[in-house]
Amino acid sequence: MGWENYHLHQLITGTCFEEKTFYAPPWDDSFCDEEFSARQRDETRIKARTILPSVGNSITYEYDLGDCWEHILSLERVLLVDPQEHWLPWCIDGVHACSPEDVGGTDGYGRFLEAIADPAHQDHAAMVEWGADFDPKRLDRKAVNIALWWWAKARGRHRKLRPDIIDR
Repeated sequence: MGWENYHLHQLITGTCFEEKTFYAPPWDDSFCDEEFSARQRDETRIKARTILPSVGNSITYEYDLGDCWEHILSLERVLLVDPQEHWLPWCIDGVHACSPEDVGGTDGYGRFLEAIADPAHQDHAAMVEWGADFDPKRLDRKAVNIALWWWAKARGRHRKLRPDIIDR
Protein backbone atom coordinates (compact mmCIF):
# COMPACT_ATOMS: atom_id res chain seq x y z
CA MET A 1 0.00 0.00 0.00
CA GLY A 2 1.50 3.29 -1.06
CA TRP A 3 -0.63 5.81 0.83
CA GLU A 4 -0.07 6.53 4.49
CA ASN A 5 -3.25 8.51 5.17
CA TYR A 6 -1.62 11.78 6.16
CA HIS A 7 -3.40 13.95 3.59
CA LEU A 8 -6.95 15.26 3.80
CA HIS A 9 -9.56 13.02 2.26
CA GLN A 10 -13.31 12.91 1.81
CA LEU A 11 -16.16 10.73 0.62
CA ILE A 12 -18.58 12.51 -1.70
CA THR A 13 -22.17 11.59 -2.47
CA GLY A 14 -24.36 13.26 -5.10
CA THR A 15 -23.63 14.31 -8.66
CA CYS A 16 -23.99 18.08 -8.95
CA PHE A 17 -22.69 20.48 -6.28
CA GLU A 18 -26.16 21.31 -4.94
CA GLU A 19 -26.76 17.59 -4.25
CA LYS A 20 -23.31 16.73 -2.89
CA THR A 21 -22.56 15.82 0.71
CA PHE A 22 -18.91 15.63 1.82
CA TYR A 23 -17.93 13.16 4.55
CA ALA A 24 -14.58 14.19 6.04
CA PRO A 25 -12.59 13.74 9.25
CA PRO A 26 -14.16 15.57 12.20
CA TRP A 27 -11.14 17.87 12.50
CA ASP A 28 -11.37 19.08 8.87
CA ASP A 29 -12.24 22.79 8.88
CA SER A 30 -13.53 22.65 5.27
CA PHE A 31 -11.17 25.49 4.39
CA CYS A 32 -13.47 27.89 6.28
CA ASP A 33 -15.86 27.88 3.33
CA GLU A 34 -19.42 28.31 4.65
CA GLU A 35 -21.14 26.82 1.60
CA PHE A 36 -18.87 23.77 1.74
CA SER A 37 -19.22 23.50 5.54
CA ALA A 38 -22.99 23.34 5.20
CA ARG A 39 -22.60 20.19 3.09
CA GLN A 40 -19.86 18.58 5.20
CA ARG A 41 -20.52 15.71 7.63
CA ASP A 42 -18.35 13.81 10.11
CA GLU A 43 -17.14 10.65 8.39
CA THR A 44 -16.81 8.82 11.72
CA ARG A 45 -20.56 9.02 12.28
CA ILE A 46 -21.71 7.49 9.00
CA LYS A 47 -22.18 3.86 8.05
CA ALA A 48 -21.40 2.51 4.61
CA ARG A 49 -24.97 1.25 4.25
CA THR A 50 -26.19 4.84 4.63
CA ILE A 51 -24.12 6.27 1.77
CA LEU A 52 -24.22 3.09 -0.33
CA PRO A 53 -27.75 1.85 0.41
CA SER A 54 -28.13 -0.60 -2.47
CA VAL A 55 -26.23 -2.54 -5.09
CA GLY A 56 -25.30 -0.28 -7.99
CA ASN A 57 -24.81 2.87 -5.86
CA SER A 58 -21.48 4.69 -6.07
CA ILE A 59 -19.64 7.37 -4.14
CA THR A 60 -16.42 9.27 -4.82
CA TYR A 61 -13.41 8.92 -2.55
CA GLU A 62 -10.97 11.81 -2.86
CA TYR A 63 -7.53 11.57 -1.26
CA ASP A 64 -4.94 14.34 -0.98
CA LEU A 65 -7.12 17.30 -1.81
CA GLY A 66 -4.15 19.13 -3.33
CA ASP A 67 -3.42 16.34 -5.83
CA CYS A 68 -7.11 15.35 -6.15
CA TRP A 69 -6.90 11.59 -6.35
CA GLU A 70 -10.51 10.62 -7.08
CA HIS A 71 -11.81 7.07 -6.98
CA ILE A 72 -15.29 5.79 -7.66
CA LEU A 73 -16.37 3.24 -5.05
CA SER A 74 -19.25 1.09 -6.23
CA LEU A 75 -21.31 -1.36 -4.25
CA GLU A 76 -21.35 -4.43 -6.48
CA ARG A 77 -22.83 -6.96 -4.09
CA VAL A 78 -23.74 -7.59 -0.48
CA LEU A 79 -22.71 -10.87 1.07
CA LEU A 80 -24.71 -11.98 4.08
CA VAL A 81 -22.80 -13.43 7.00
CA ASP A 82 -23.69 -14.50 10.51
CA PRO A 83 -24.18 -11.18 12.39
CA GLN A 84 -22.70 -12.77 15.52
CA GLU A 85 -19.36 -13.17 13.76
CA HIS A 86 -18.75 -9.42 13.24
CA TRP A 87 -16.91 -9.83 9.96
CA LEU A 88 -15.03 -6.85 8.66
CA PRO A 89 -15.34 -5.17 5.28
CA TRP A 90 -12.80 -6.64 2.92
CA CYS A 91 -11.44 -6.21 -0.56
CA ILE A 92 -12.43 -9.04 -2.87
CA ASP A 93 -10.83 -7.68 -6.04
CA GLY A 94 -9.15 -4.70 -7.60
CA VAL A 95 -6.88 -3.57 -10.40
CA HIS A 96 -3.33 -2.30 -10.02
CA ALA A 97 -1.46 -0.86 -7.06
CA CYS A 98 -2.18 2.53 -5.61
CA SER A 99 0.38 5.14 -6.52
CA PRO A 100 3.20 6.01 -4.13
CA GLU A 101 2.45 8.73 -1.60
CA ASP A 102 3.31 12.27 -2.78
CA VAL A 103 3.97 11.27 -6.39
CA GLY A 104 2.27 14.47 -7.58
CA GLY A 105 -1.27 13.58 -8.61
CA THR A 106 -2.18 11.91 -11.88
CA ASP A 107 0.31 13.96 -13.91
CA GLY A 108 3.17 13.19 -11.54
CA TYR A 109 2.19 9.53 -11.45
CA GLY A 110 2.25 9.40 -15.26
CA ARG A 111 5.74 10.90 -15.29
CA PHE A 112 6.84 8.48 -12.56
CA LEU A 113 5.55 5.46 -14.54
CA GLU A 114 7.32 6.68 -17.68
CA ALA A 115 10.60 7.12 -15.80
CA ILE A 116 10.61 3.71 -14.08
CA ALA A 117 9.63 1.90 -17.30
CA ASP A 118 12.39 3.44 -19.43
CA PRO A 119 16.01 2.84 -18.34
CA ALA A 120 17.09 5.58 -20.78
CA HIS A 121 14.82 8.17 -19.13
CA GLN A 122 16.80 10.96 -17.44
CA ASP A 123 14.94 10.42 -14.14
CA HIS A 124 14.92 6.61 -14.25
CA ALA A 125 17.55 5.95 -11.55
CA ALA A 126 16.17 8.56 -9.16
CA MET A 127 12.57 7.38 -9.57
CA VAL A 128 13.46 3.69 -9.22
CA GLU A 129 15.35 4.50 -6.02
CA TRP A 130 12.53 6.70 -4.72
CA GLY A 131 9.83 4.18 -5.65
CA ALA A 132 11.82 1.25 -4.22
CA ASP A 133 10.18 -2.01 -5.31
CA PHE A 134 6.99 -0.40 -6.64
CA ASP A 135 5.12 -2.53 -9.19
CA PRO A 136 2.17 -0.61 -10.72
CA LYS A 137 0.44 -3.82 -11.81
CA ARG A 138 0.48 -5.49 -8.40
CA LEU A 139 -2.54 -5.12 -6.15
CA ASP A 140 -1.65 -6.42 -2.70
CA ARG A 141 -5.09 -7.52 -1.61
CA LYS A 142 -3.76 -8.94 1.67
CA ALA A 143 -2.22 -5.55 2.55
CA VAL A 144 -5.52 -3.83 1.70
CA ASN A 145 -7.42 -6.21 3.96
CA ILE A 146 -4.91 -5.83 6.79
CA ALA A 147 -5.30 -2.04 6.45
CA LEU A 148 -9.09 -2.49 6.70
CA TRP A 149 -8.58 -4.56 9.86
CA TRP A 150 -6.44 -1.82 11.45
CA TRP A 151 -9.02 0.77 10.38
CA ALA A 152 -11.74 -1.24 12.14
CA LYS A 153 -9.53 -1.83 15.19
CA ALA A 154 -8.97 1.93 15.59
CA ARG A 155 -12.76 2.28 15.79
CA GLY A 156 -13.25 -0.64 18.20
CA ARG A 157 -14.92 -2.72 15.49
CA HIS A 158 -12.31 -5.42 14.95
CA ARG A 159 -13.24 -8.96 15.81
CA LYS A 160 -11.36 -11.35 13.59
CA LEU A 161 -10.03 -11.60 10.10
CA ARG A 162 -12.15 -13.43 7.60
CA PRO A 163 -10.68 -16.91 7.12
CA ASP A 164 -10.66 -16.46 3.33
CA ILE A 165 -8.34 -13.42 3.47
CA ILE A 166 -5.75 -14.53 5.99
CA ASP A 167 -3.62 -16.40 3.47
CA ARG A 168 -4.07 -14.06 0.50
